[in-house]
Amino acid sequence: MKKRFKPKYNIRKGDSVVVITGDDKDLSKPRMVKKLLVDEARLIVEGVNMVTKHSKPSAKNTKGGIIRKEAPIHISNVMLWDADQKSGAKITRVREDGKTKRVFKIKKTQGGN
Repeated sequence: MKKRFKPKYNIRKGDSVVVITGDDKDLSKPRMVKKLLVDEARLIVEGVNMVTKHSKPSAKNTKGGIIRKEAPIHISNVMLWDADQKSGAKITRVREDGKTKRVFKIKKTQGGN
């Protein structure tokens, strides 16, 4: 069954993200988003969730063999990378001059009351 409205995500193709859960978790290493699969709520991130695929020889690939490639991961397992804070950060949308912009939320420091 199709969904009535297409979901909107704050992550786009070409963004730098940090993997926050799973085998490839690394909160200090930003990685590039290669492809976004909106309907499945998944994305392909460079160098994350590598799988091996065995291929037979064909006209395109005359040798065949084992190919390593990225598999999709769920969008909830990544967080957008903020270069200023040097960490993953949440994002909000702000409307300026009739256009929507993505703005990073500022982390609150712990302490005090």
